[in-house]
Amino acid sequence: MTDMPNWEGFMIPTLRVMSDGAVRHWREFQPMTADEVGLTDGQRREMLPSGSGERYKNRIGWGVSFLTNVGALTRPKRGHYQITDAGKQLIELFPNGAKERDIKALGADPSSPIREYVASTDRKTVESETTNPVKESSMTPTEQVQSGVARIHEEIAIELLKRLQDKDPGFFEQAVVDLLLAMGYGGTTGAGNVTQLSNDGGIDGVIDQDVLGLNRVYIQAKRYKGENTVGRPDLQAFVGALSGKADSGVFITTSRFSDGARLYAENVPTRIILIDGARLTGLMIRYGVGVQAKETYKVVEIDEDFFA
Repeated sequence: MTDMPNWEGFMIPTLRVMSDGAVRHWREFQPMTADEVGLTDGQRREMLPSGSGERYKNRIGWGVSFLTNVGALTRPKRGHYQITDAGKQLIELFPNGAKERDIKALGADPSSPIREYVASTDRKTVESETTNPVKESSMTPTEQVQSGVARIHEEIAIELLKRLQDKDPGFFEQAVVDLLLAMGYGGTTGAGNVTQLSNDGGIDGVIDQDVLGLNRVYIQAKRYKGENTVGRPDLQAFVGALSGKADSGVFITTSRFSDGARLYAENVPTRIILIDGARLTGLMIRYGVGVQAKETYKVVEIDEDFFA
């Protein structure tokens, strides 16, 4: 019996299963992928150590997540996937299987239909085996757990950005207010709200730091696609909207800020905090906004007081 493929080994077989262009739910194509690679009944029944699901489905899920992020698969609706031209090209380029690093290398080429893989930067990155020559076997168990959690957060961060960019501006503005409240702005008795969309004067949200609203946090939220950049004029308009109301504000976007915008924010008398897409998703994961805990693992150590 051959070993079960790792998550990378499931990528090309999954693309072959989806190569007919049909839209399929993940529950439909995962068993088909298992057939494609010739998994035994025993391998299909093999569970994760936590007992939370079948190991092969977990590995296929990782592969599908990566393929979706780089544009080889698309998600027409929730839980359903379809191959793209980029995915079909991967089958031709790597008929015997592809590694994550192989596909990432394609994404670095501007002429390639494969999208560049962009990781979240608002966290202390734990390098994976694909970017660091250190083998997993040389990592301590704690380092392996931390590396795995960091990888999960990286995937979720990319998905969060896509979800936010696909929603309407009103949803995004409310999500931003929810995040700042979760971070503690507004205090224990403060409140936050989204301003009227038709008459916000460049201000999308307001958070009262106290019951009387004497101290307020003013917010501007720009729901942009990744290729769009927030420039200096956007910040100048926000600063103008704050004139006479406050001497500080928070500007949040799903994309990124231009160098000119960052330079302006550093030098303008009004204090402006800039939060780009990478930092935004990192904060959402950290404070539990738009995400929920899937599994909890408890790491134990010897209680020295017990043996004293």
